[in-house]
Amino acid sequence: MARPSFSFSLILIFPLLFHLALSKTLKRDVKALNEIKASLGWRVVYAWVGDDPCGDGDHPPWSGVTCSIAGDYRVVTELEVYAVSIVGPFPTSVTNLLDLTRLDLHNNKLTGPIPPQIGRLKRLKILNLRWNKLQDVLPPEIGELKSLTHLYLSFNAFKGEIPRELANLPELRYLYLHENRFSGRIPAELGTLKNLRHLDVGNNHLVGTIRELIRSDGCFPALRNLYLNDNYLTGGVPAQLANLTSLEILHLSHNKMTGIIPVGLAHMPRLTYLYLDHNNFNGRIPDAFYKHPYLKELYVEGNAFKPGVNPIGVHKVLEVSDTDFVV
Repeated sequence: MARPSFSFSLILIFPLLFHLALSKTLKRDVKALNEIKASLGWRVVYAWVGDDPCGDGDHPPWSGVTCSIAGDYRVVTELEVYAVSIVGPFPTSVTNLLDLTRLDLHNNKLTGPIPPQIGRLKRLKILNLRWNKLQDVLPPEIGELKSLTHLYLSFNAFKGEIPRELANLPELRYLYLHENRFSGRIPAELGTLKNLRHLDVGNNHLVGTIRELIRSDGCFPALRNLYLNDNYLTGGVPAQLANLTSLEILHLSHNKMTGIIPVGLAHMPRLTYLYLDHNNFNGRIPDAFYKHPYLKELYVEGNAFKPGVNPIGVHKVLEVSDTDFVV
């Protein structure tokens, strides 16, 4: 079958672009973006020319603003304003952009809490607020974002408990909460998220045991990466953890965990990185770990293992960039 010609593709695309150019931007979105514009610093404002964020006959669309057609109007579907030193509270007017699918304000200097009105953004798929100075507790209304697939809140100053309402996000795949001040226990309800692949709650003030988190059969069915490091977790490594057969990275470093390492973990088929260092584990590492076909790194120092327990791989800090998962 012959491929469509370039000219044929233009014939298909041109009417869409023409329609986009002729449509008016929804007044709700124009008002919201101009309110945001009035609250932001010069680094953003200088690139936002004109009153229509989707562009008009005289000015192009504003930088970082993506618009789409919804009926007879243009609506704002993506807002990406990152690494431009925005200072001040989270712009509440953002929550009036009801057609947003992506909100990326990472690497700025936003302060204060996330407003509860965030729950209005029912179509939001990606929320990236990492590397700011946001604080206070997370509003439970985040659990109303039923379309959310990626949630990046790392490197802020959030406190209080991780809201169990996050378990109400059926499409959630990537959850980054590390480098905050969360306390209390990790909600076991997160285990019901059928699509969750990456859970990072490292570098907080969390307590409890892994047994409390892995407390039911079939939990975390898609989880590949589990970061629980640098908290105050106690207890042992439960044998039930081996039921997470999709797990590739298990990071338990720098907690207060005790007991022996169950041999069942050595039979997790995809396990590639296992970090047990700086806890109070004892006994021996089962020989099966050293025969695992995919295990590249095993860190064991800073424990009470018997002599002869050796690490696997070269000790280095494992960093998985958020950009590896943003789509």
